[in-house]
Amino acid sequence: MALVRKGSRRIVVDGTVYRWRLRGRPTYFQGLTWSPCSFAVEHADTPRMTLVVTTDQPHPSNWIGREAEPVLPSGVAAAVRLALREGWTPTAAGSAFHLDQSAGFTPSN
Repeated sequence: MALVRKGSRRIVVDGTVYRWRLRGRPTYFQGLTWSPCSFAVEHADTPRMTLVVTTDQPHPSNWIGREAEPVLPSGVAAAVRLALREGWTPTAAGSAFHLDQSAGFTPSN
């Protein structure tokens, strides 16, 4: 499944162009900070296997005002490099590749 172009950002990682997107509005569980923020990445020219990265931060637009670090391009690039080392092949057909970096996330009560 391809990313929606609207709201996605272009990033170049080691000479390869990708697009990434963070949900503008949090899901219900992210809004209450019961689950961490996540973002998606795909190859810009041949988007086949989407990378879904779960961070260790609450969504920046959470509803309870919990402080959150923004998702920066440097963090996206680091996640792409790690996913590639762990076997993500963005131009191969297949279901989403999940990269869980949520260790240390503490949900709100």
